Amino acid sequence: MLSMIKKTVLAIVAFSLMSGVTFAGSSIVIKGSTTVLPVAQGTLEAFMKKNPQVQMSLSGGGSGEGIKALIDKTTDIATSSREIKKEEITLAQTKGIKPVAHVVAHDAIIPVVHPKNKVGNLSIDQLSQIYQGKITNWKEVGGEDLKIVVISRDSSSGTFESWDHFVMKKAKVTPRAQMLASNGAIVTAIAKNRYAIGYLGIGYINKSVKPLQVNGVTASVQTALSKEYPLSRELYMYTDGDAKGDVAKYLGFVKSTEGQKIVVKEGFVPLMDTKKAVKSKK
Repeated sequence: MLSMIKKTVLAIVAFSLMSGVTFAGSSIVIKGSTTVLPVAQGTLEAFMKKNPQVQMSLSGGGSGEGIKALIDKTTDIATSSREIKKEEITLAQTKGIKPVAHVVAHDAIIPVVHPKNKVGNLSIDQLSQIYQGKITNWKEVGGEDLKIVVISRDSSSGTFESWDHFVMKKAKVTPRAQMLASNGAIVTAIAKNRYAIGYLGIGYINKSVKPLQVNGVTASVQTALSKEYPLSRELYMYTDGDAKGDVAKYLGFVKSTEGQKIVVKEGFVPLMDTKKAVKSKK
């Protein structure tokens, strides 16, 4: 469903460009994180219904690619599941770009396994040992006598950067790990492999994978907001300087009660104490 929506949005934009259809209003380009993609898609569609004069395009590719596009002036908004790096800020400044962060949602990175895996909880240290290749069999962490297949996001991913910060703490991921380009690819790989472990943003958890507790804490809206869950983070949209015009209007919509209800609907954690937004998911 998610990929179909994405294709539809991009197809509309592509058609308008190829057919020579012109719009009286402005255009907004959004590029970056695949984690933030569902939030961007849902809010973009709702915003365009209210503002049909605004032409919008959306693509993924990873947080690093989104920030690079902002620096190269090929996007109006860069979506990112991590904070911008100091070196990226420095590079941006040399090109006259002033990145400004807009927190649009919260997230929790959740380790996932095949539904038949008996393991239900891992500590951060156990996760690190698994991803370094030092723990190689599920029986070492209370599971069956099966070899562990390590699956990770690729290095351009903000989720990879966050995993490195929270779990690896600069230790190297085993070279035997399979490096995949999107949350969706991780879901597919884990669902098909009883031996595998991966990690996802909370909005991508579904019945085809089994989420694990970390340090005995279950990831949820409540534990992510309180930071009790140890792998909690913010999700960002970056602009060049303070947002203006329709870009500012769109970001205001994303942060509004209506926009945050979409955040909840897409499976992520809202910015505030939006009890109304949380109830709307039920």
